[in-house]
Amino acid sequence: MNYIDVFLEALSAEKGRSAKTLDSYGADLRAADRALPNGLMSATADDVQNYLASLPDKASSIARHASALRGFYKFLMLEKIITENPTANLELPKRSRPLPKFLTVDEIELLISSAGDIKNSVRLRAMIELVYASGLRVSELCELPVTAILGDKLLIHGKGAKERIVPMHAGAVAALNKWLAMRDDEKSKYVFPSGGASGHITRDGFFKILKKCAVLSGIDPHRVSPHVLRHSFASHLLAGGANLRAIQTMLGHEDISTTQIYTHVMPEQLRETVVAHHPLGHAKSMDDIK
Repeated sequence: MNYIDVFLEALSAEKGRSAKTLDSYGADLRAADRALPNGLMSATADDVQNYLASLPDKASSIARHASALRGFYKFLMLEKIITENPTANLELPKRSRPLPKFLTVDEIELLISSAGDIKNSVRLRAMIELVYASGLRVSELCELPVTAILGDKLLIHGKGAKERIVPMHAGAVAALNKWLAMRDDEKSKYVFPSGGASGHITRDGFFKILKKCAVLSGIDPHRVSPHVLRHSFASHLLAGGANLRAIQTMLGHEDISTTQIYTHVMPEQLRETVVAHHPLGHAKSMDDIK
């Protein structure tokens, strides 16, 4: 019996995982099955640990492989197919994690301003405003349905079929409403429709337009991407004193540790936030707090 397929079917039926997630898990598990000395079904804890250590030095890739393996072996244990879980005490190899890249507030304003010089400028401005105002993933933005708009909030269906509600500031709401008023495809269910097979603007399409906008803004296009806008949203909120848990919720991060990477981005601004808001933040020395 092919237990990888059985596991993936269970993930789809019971957890509602997306086709993309299932494909990634399937590819990772089959790669591990080929690489492990005795395959997945006979792997020891050392086998799994050594396999993860052999993967390319990319933290996100290693974490994804580990997640797939943990889920697979947990499923086998629950189904009583195996009696020992080789990932029970799994430790991920220590790898350096790159800090997220972000733009300054002035650069964001330049991007928004330069959108006016590009074809379909109203649509582009609405897209930039939405990502920067709400921290949407590029797939969430491109596939955003009209029914997701709840006044000054958005109902987002994110990773793992999980829902979250994210707020929008007045500028983003105005940009979105301006686009909706002139959007010429009333039959489409998408906020940003397209004549392509998907029915909505693609991530590649948005990526290319954003790069063009960066050039017009005088910003290095290599520094600009939809994900950089999402990073900028989180970094600027945190630097302004926003609660880390609130940012985690808005970004749709399952684990707070994923969000904590932003605490390393703006150490000086964060220090100023502590000084400004902590009850003892204004103490100049130990004598002041005696």
